[in-house]
Amino acid sequence: MKTFKTKLSLIELKDGNARQLELLQKAKKENRMIPNMYKAMANSPALLDSYMYGYKLFRQESGFTAAEAEVVFLTISAENHCVYCMGAHSLLADTASNVPVKVTEAIRNNQKIPHEKFSKLSEFTSIMVNKRGLPTEEDVNVFLNAGYTESHVLSIYTNHIFHTELDTVFKSREWKGYKATRGFINLFRRLE
Repeated sequence: MKTFKTKLSLIELKDGNARQLELLQKAKKENRMIPNMYKAMANSPALLDSYMYGYKLFRQESGFTAAEAEVVFLTISAENHCVYCMGAHSLLADTASNVPVKVTEAIRNNQKIPHEKFSKLSEFTSIMVNKRGLPTEEDVNVFLNAGYTESHVLSIYTNHIFHTELDTVFKSREWKGYKATRGFINLFRRLE
């Protein structure tokens, strides 16, 4: 199946509007370069701004070490089959985050990770991606027993782990058909 590719161009410093240029210059200052992904996101300045802000805060305040945060990013990159992200995060793992090369290579090649704590982190991150943020109690207990906390779980994925109750103001539009309807539709999509 051929996937969609946008016709939008990467935004360069010479081409952008004032808001795009402000964000791209900030990216260049923070990264000593402007990653192509940022140039793509600059087509939607709100997206780029949110991404840069969230990425920085995750790195600074998630409670993960630099190496652990990189393991999360590498694992998500692998699960999403993102060639760009895997390349970028592999280099950051090697040069900035102090991830052992054997760990990075194991994630890149879908092999056993030769570091117990990183292995549990990567496995749990995969679970969160593939189960759409709906881990089992057993999944979480394995992660917690590896030395992580529920706050770390929250840093990877939020809403489902709280089983967030719908606010009263939204109750008139509560959605109850998602399980049966989506499951039925997805069954037929897989058969195509």
